Amino acid sequence: MAKAVVYALLATAFILFMVFCPSKQHGHHDHLGLNRRLGFRDHVPVFDPFVAKMERYTEENGLGGHTHNLDLVEHRPMMDASEVEEVHEYFSDEGKLNLTLRLLSLFPLIDQAPKDSYISSNELKHWLTQQAVERLNYRTQKEMESYDKDGDGTISFSEYQPKFSSQDLEKNGMEHGEAGWWKQQFDNADADKNGTLTFNEFKDLLHPEDSNNSEIHKWLLAEKMKRMDQDKDGKLNFMEFSHNAYDSFKSYVEFETGGAKAPTAEEKFAELDLNKDNLLEVEELKPLLHYLHPGELSYTNYYASFLMSEADDNKDGNLTLDEMLDHDYVFYSTVYDAGDNEEDYHDEF
Repeated sequence: MAKAVVYALLATAFILFMVFCPSKQHGHHDHLGLNRRLGFRDHVPVFDPFVAKMERYTEENGLGGHTHNLDLVEHRPMMDASEVEEVHEYFSDEGKLNLTLRLLSLFPLIDQAPKDSYISSNELKHWLTQQAVERLNYRTQKEMESYDKDGDGTISFSEYQPKFSSQDLEKNGMEHGEAGWWKQQFDNADADKNGTLTFNEFKDLLHPEDSNNSEIHKWLLAEKMKRMDQDKDGKLNFMEFSHNAYDSFKSYVEFETGGAKAPTAEEKFAELDLNKDNLLEVEELKPLLHYLHPGELSYTNYYASFLMSEADDNKDGNLTLDEMLDHDYVFYSTVYDAGDNEEDYHDEF
């Protein structure tokens, strides 16, 4: 019965948090605008690791939605005492997260280099990157547990894509979703070329946009080029570049620079065209990778800039504790549902 009470408390707290969190009351369209403008509808920003932990508990223990099944909860793994204490410490009896207490506890953790009672842009980016890396590792570990059927700590291609037979692999079909297409991605991630993927290699496969693997980068750009290459010559001419890649680049640059004018399409094309043949090859698109294929780690930079612009009242490039407390809702107004009322959207950027 004790288990049921604890999990019912956690589920109720999380559901009420979703209902009463200030994201539903203040500036909700701010993050929605950021996601829509920069195309991060699948990359949900999480500033507070406590919120991420709550999401995981509700997911792992079947506590999502608006119903509680105490019989099922009885069979879920138990939280340790410190985690139960956290739930009681930061939630009111009405299920509202105490944002002031959370920010008071987080501020000294973010203010590290130097520890000067200010949070700089770099400190904020470092903090958000830590959260993003932790989330990527968590997701990879969950997927690893699911795919690693023989329990050897690595993933073979047959474990990852068991639907493909040896005959499928011999055919080596390279159309999207075919055996050869998947095998190429797997082989790109297999950095040591031993036929199986370690944890980090599997993470690269699952999250290619956040990988440092040059072969994966080349594959991402080649796939992107296929969709932009209208005359199918394997390269981008100026018109193909200006109507596709340049638009994405321009949006990100304007956000990065606070609205400053981005290079023109002609200027950027000329800069990228290293061999001056008036065509762009995959290798020449590499400087645009994080604009064309931004991942969760790329997003931390944009999210940090957004938080800084919203909460830095005196525009000195640093956040004080008072500034964060005055704008507490900004740090907790994450968009959880991409289907929220689109009529409320305003593009501030």
